[in-house]
Amino acid sequence: MQTALLLLPDFALIALGAWLRRVFHLGDHFWTGLEKLVYFILFPALLFNAITRQTVSLSSAAPLALSGALIMGSGILLGLLARWLFTLPPVQFASLFQCAYRFNSYIALAVAAKINGGAGIAAMGLICGVTVPIANASAVWMLARHGKLGIWRELARNPLILSTVVALIWSSLGLGVAEPLRAFLTRLSDASIALGLMSVGAALRLRGGLSPQARPAAAYLMTVKLLLLPVVALLSNTLLHLSGVDADTTLIFATLPVASSAYILAQRMNGDGAAVAWVISVTTILAMVTIPLWLALAR
Repeated sequence: MQTALLLLPDFALIALGAWLRRVFHLGDHFWTGLEKLVYFILFPALLFNAITRQTVSLSSAAPLALSGALIMGSGILLGLLARWLFTLPPVQFASLFQCAYRFNSYIALAVAAKINGGAGIAAMGLICGVTVPIANASAVWMLARHGKLGIWRELARNPLILSTVVALIWSSLGLGVAEPLRAFLTRLSDASIALGLMSVGAALRLRGGLSPQARPAAAYLMTVKLLLLPVVALLSNTLLHLSGVDADTTLIFATLPVASSAYILAQRMNGDGAAVAWVISVTTILAMVTIPLWLALAR
């Protein structure tokens, strides 16, 4: 109950975003622009600001990175099982497959910050830096048979990866951040969480989008994402002897709903974007219950 109350303001921001889109009719152009602002400017500033405040060593980062990779790999393997468990058109399967493991980084960083402050953001940034390339490469490979979108160029330009790598190098070299720059980054960081969560709420789409044929597969993939991967995280924490902030971060990572970027990729590559949008919306709503439950159970 205490964990749920702690996260309530963040989930309220998601609900506010959904309400604002429907009541104020700001349109797709406004929300698309807001998401670009958060993704390319505000969240990279948040990651750089948090990571450069921490002392990061390879020996301490390796188990955390490995745990994130194990969780991601488990999601990919369990997602592949849907091909044999359910009868779906190839394009629809390729579109929905990514819903087993792609994660919403906005919610990831918001919850990590709420639970463990700057240390939580730094730890989550490290996991994102390791797993975002895996998630993107796997999704594009499935949708395009080894990709036709220049996957390596897209990964090299990913702002979350770039900001994490630059911040880790900056921190490892012991470089400081001048106070005016630190204040500037802090202002951007403060804006990132609220605007990121509101953009998540604005993207919710529950009407239509999922055919009766796809419902069993969607239910299975949502079970993988919200129920099975957290179990993998708990086992990984035990296996790798993770505790404290690192254990919290891997569990938060495993409980996250599907990323909105899964819908964007499906649309860009002529997949079933409507079905993916429905799964994203449902997992986001369900995660408001499951994330606090998993965190409470682990404590």
